[in-house]
Amino acid sequence: MKIGNIIQFGNYDWRVLDVQNNCFLMITEHIIEQRSYHDAYVDITWADCSLRKYLNGEFYEKFSGADKARIITVFNKNMDNQWYGTKGGADTADNIFLLSIEDVACKYFGDSSELLYSPKKNKRYWFERKDINNSRRIAATKEAIWWWWLRSPGRVGVKAAYVHGDGNIGIQGNNILKGNLSDGRCTGGVRPALWLKM
Repeated sequence: MKIGNIIQFGNYDWRVLDVQNNCFLMITEHIIEQRSYHDAYVDITWADCSLRKYLNGEFYEKFSGADKARIITVFNKNMDNQWYGTKGGADTADNIFLLSIEDVACKYFGDSSELLYSPKKNKRYWFERKDINNSRRIAATKEAIWWWWLRSPGRVGVKAAYVHGDGNIGIQGNNILKGNLSDGRCTGGVRPALWLKM
């Protein structure tokens, strides 16, 4: 198993992001659905949001018993927003989770850590449109390119960070619920991640 491999697991295609000690981290190759981050427009963090509850509940239960036996429960640190200081909330034990700002900026889609930790003075909302690693973060549904959620907070408690359709990191965040769609919701793409035993 190598980083970058695409494998099928539980009826989804997954991309391998990391390999450690006969275990590997993977994320769905495509956006598998579109959902709100939370079901109420209130200050919230990953630990308590409805999207986490869904991924570790209903979504997790879709896997067979044999598949669930290979999924590793991991302890995720939920860091504060690097630009705004918005609280990341309690650390969590997750079977299924979303990547963080640091994951997509520094670890698994090329190293853009300098842009994250040393932002230019005029950087307020968007990470960097000319970041050479943006193209690695682009994802799509079956129909079209779409933006996808991260578990990290945005600039305030009613926003969560995300990856824009062009691969740029929306570090200021999108609304966790309220949006401009016909039903009034803000439905971002969901790309679950998990650690799996070889």
